[in-house]
Amino acid sequence: MAELMNTTIGNLLDGITAQYPDNEALVYHDRGLRYSYREFHSVVSQAAKGLMKLGLQRGEHIAIWATNYPEWVVAQFATAKIGSVLVTVNTSYRAHELEYLLRQSESTTLILMEEFKGASYLEMLYDIAPELRECAPGQLQSARLPFLKNVIFLGAEKHPGLFNWSDIMELGRDVADDDLLARQATTEPDDVINMQYTSGTTGFPKGVMLTHNNLINNSRNVVSCLNLTSVDRVCIPVPFFHCFGCSMGTLGAVTVGATMVPLVAYNPLEVLETVQAERCTALYGVPTMFIGELNHPDFNKFDLTSLRTGIMAGSPCPIEVMKAVVDKMGMAEVTIAYGQTESSPVITQTRSDSTIEQRVSTVGYALPNVEVRIVLPGTSEEVPRGVQGELCTRGYHVMKGYYKNPGATAATIDEEGWLHTGDLATMDEVGYVKVTGRLKDMIIRGGENIYPREVEEFLYTHPAVLDVQVVGVPDERLGEEAAAFVILKEGSTLTPEELRAFCDGQISRFKIPRYIEFVDAYPMTASGKIQKFKLREQAIEKLEQKQA
Repeated sequence: MAELMNTTIGNLLDGITAQYPDNEALVYHDRGLRYSYREFHSVVSQAAKGLMKLGLQRGEHIAIWATNYPEWVVAQFATAKIGSVLVTVNTSYRAHELEYLLRQSESTTLILMEEFKGASYLEMLYDIAPELRECAPGQLQSARLPFLKNVIFLGAEKHPGLFNWSDIMELGRDVADDDLLARQATTEPDDVINMQYTSGTTGFPKGVMLTHNNLINNSRNVVSCLNLTSVDRVCIPVPFFHCFGCSMGTLGAVTVGATMVPLVAYNPLEVLETVQAERCTALYGVPTMFIGELNHPDFNKFDLTSLRTGIMAGSPCPIEVMKAVVDKMGMAEVTIAYGQTESSPVITQTRSDSTIEQRVSTVGYALPNVEVRIVLPGTSEEVPRGVQGELCTRGYHVMKGYYKNPGATAATIDEEGWLHTGDLATMDEVGYVKVTGRLKDMIIRGGENIYPREVEEFLYTHPAVLDVQVVGVPDERLGEEAAAFVILKEGSTLTPEELRAFCDGQISRFKIPRYIEFVDAYPMTASGKIQKFKLREQAIEKLEQKQA
C-alpha cells in the first residue's frame, strides 16, 4: 500500500522544484506563458511575500473569484506557503451568493477578475460593498461584508478601493526570503488550507474544510492511477474553483513534477488546439466536455496522438462516450474517478490495467489507504457484495468538516469517521464499485424503485441520442413518474413515441419514461455538473401548465 505523505503544499513545491528545476511547470498556450519549476517557484514566493506584506496571517481566509487565470495557480501555492486558507468561489455566483460566501467564510481578502460571460464581477462587488468606491485599498469597512478588508483585481486597470495583482507582487519585494521561510515553517500538514463550497441542491452552500494532507495525498493517489510522471503534460480545462481543477489537476501535476497546461475557460476547439500544440499526454474533463470535443466539426483535423491517459469525472459517463474517448482520442489509459468535495475529492478510480468493461461500467475501486463500504441507507449495517446501498468512505481524505456548521458535519461524518456520501452504489467481489444514483434522485413509482442512471444508459444506446438525463416528477396515482430530457445528435429527428417504442421490451415497462422532452442543453453548474433538480423543476412546471 502506498505510503502517505505528511507534509505541506509549500514544502512539496520546494522539494519538486529542487528535483525538477528545468521541467516546464505551467504553460498557457494561448498566452505564450511558460514557467519552469524554478521560475514558477520564484513567482509563487514573490506572491506569498506580497500577501504577507499585506498583513495576511496563518489561518486567515482569502477568497478567489476567477476562471483559470495564471494568477489563480500562483495564489493556490502562495497561500499554502504562508498558511492562509484559499476559499474558492464558483464562477457562476451572483451578488447574493457572493455576499453569503464572503460573510459565512469570514474572508478578509478577495481576489477577482473583471467579468465572466457578460456578468461584471466588479459591479456586483461594488453593489454589495459601495464603500469600496470611497476607501483606500486595504481599508474597506463594509456594512454588508464586515470581514472583508482587501480586494485584489486581476487586470491592469485601476479601480477605486482595489489593489492590482501587480501591487501585491511589488509588495513582495519588501519581505525577506528568510521571513517567508520562517512563516512556512509554522504551517502544519493538518492545517486547513482550502475551503470549497458545495453547491448542494437544497439549503445554503456549505464550506468544506480541506487540509494539506487531505489534498496532497489524494492528488498523489489519483495521478498514480494514471501512471503520471515528470514527463507528462496535463491539459486542464476543468475549473480551478472545483476540486477536479485544483486538486486532481494543478496539485496532482505538481506532486510528480509534470507540466500543468490549463485553459482559462473551457472551449472544445481550444482544448483540441492546445492538446495538439503542446503535445499533451493527459486530458481531464467531465463527460459533457468530452462530448463537446468529440462532436466538434473540426475534430478530425487535429493530431491527438500524444494523448495517453486522463480522467473523466464529475458525473456519470455514458458508455458510448467512454468508448469514443478511447478509440477516437487515443486515450487508451483513461480513467474514471468518483468522489465528492468532502473527500478531497476522489474515493474510487479505475486503473490503467482495468478492463474496458470495468472502465465503462464502474467507477473503479478504492484508492490506496481509503476504506469504502456499502451500507443499508440510514444505518451502519454493511450489505452483501452486489447489493445496493449507500456508499460510505473513511480515511485520510475525509474533510475536517463544514466550516461553522457542526450539525451538518455530524450528519455527514458518523462517530466512527465514516463519510456518508448520499450516493447509491454496489460493490462486486473484487471491490469495483458501480454508482447507481443518489439517495434523493431515486424515483419510486408505485412502490417500484427506478434508478435514473440505469434508464439513461439504455436510452443512450439509441443512435439519435447525444445525451439524456432522467428525473422523477410527482404523480397523484403512482407517487412519481420518470421524465427524460433528451439532446439529439445534430441532424437527427426523434419523437417521444419512437423513443418509447425503442424501450418497449428492452427495459421494464415501469422504467419507460412517461414524459420525454427534447432540449438543446441542460442547466449546469460552472464545474460542468448537470443540475437535475432544475430539470425536475422544469418538468413539474410544464406538467402544471398542461393541467391548468
